[in-house]
Amino acid sequence: MSFLVLLLALWIEKFSALRHQLQRDGFLRTELARLERTGKVEPWWILTLLVVAPLALLALLLHVLEPVAYGLLALPVHLLVLIYSLGRGDAKAALGPYRDAWRRGDEQAARDVAARDLGLEADDPQALLVRVQGHLLWQAYQGFFAVIFWYFVLGPLAALAYRLVALIAEHAGQPAVQLQAARLRHILDWLPVRVLAVSFALVGNFVAVMRVMLHELLNGQISAAHLVTKVGRIADDSAPQETSQRALAGLDSLWDLLLRSAVLWYAAFALWTVLA
Repeated sequence: MSFLVLLLALWIEKFSALRHQLQRDGFLRTELARLERTGKVEPWWILTLLVVAPLALLALLLHVLEPVAYGLLALPVHLLVLIYSLGRGDAKAALGPYRDAWRRGDEQAARDVAARDLGLEADDPQALLVRVQGHLLWQAYQGFFAVIFWYFVLGPLAALAYRLVALIAEHAGQPAVQLQAARLRHILDWLPVRVLAVSFALVGNFVAVMRVMLHELLNGQISAAHLVTKVGRIADDSAPQETSQRALAGLDSLWDLLLRSAVLWYAAFALWTVLA
């Protein structure tokens, strides 16, 4: 059933607006702010209330539904949870205004748009381009690859846990809560980001990526964002581009790398489903 859910989620992501209707985080953010305002709740207790409690309710619901009708009633729940757990926004579409500014050769507009839409700043256009490339790779990883990895390996509970922890890490107001959520997210990112790095090697520059991974494979200190950016740019042979057209081609090339990796993952999921 997992592979069927992954296929349906991909179809809905491509042709439906259901994702945007499901991904409402208002309640979570309100409860997070309320718990933080009290000042008496420990960070781990906040994580327990906002992560473990929803997971327990989901586990109970699936326990009730899975024995019924050969698990067909549980399929919509799996699908809805997976769609909710995907990243917020569209990583490629968010680059549209930045790409338009680059295409016009308007460096100041590119800096303004990157700061406004992406929250990225840099001293010069080439450094900003590198940061935008990293942003694209990170958003694709945390919004798609990490989620489908945990869903396929451990099911909807793991996918939902990843998204809830990520949301708390992003929106927590108290540094202690943000730190604990970031640490937990770092643990959840350790395996899928390295699997994606190996995928980049298989669909990109294998020798260059493997040279980097020999040093970073067991490095528990490197962040997932830094690793996926470093390996993704190496796999795609990305380098600072001198002209706007080459810079835009570099972004398109990175996106193609991500698409090839996604195809590789789905092929591997299909093969595992057939052989298991």
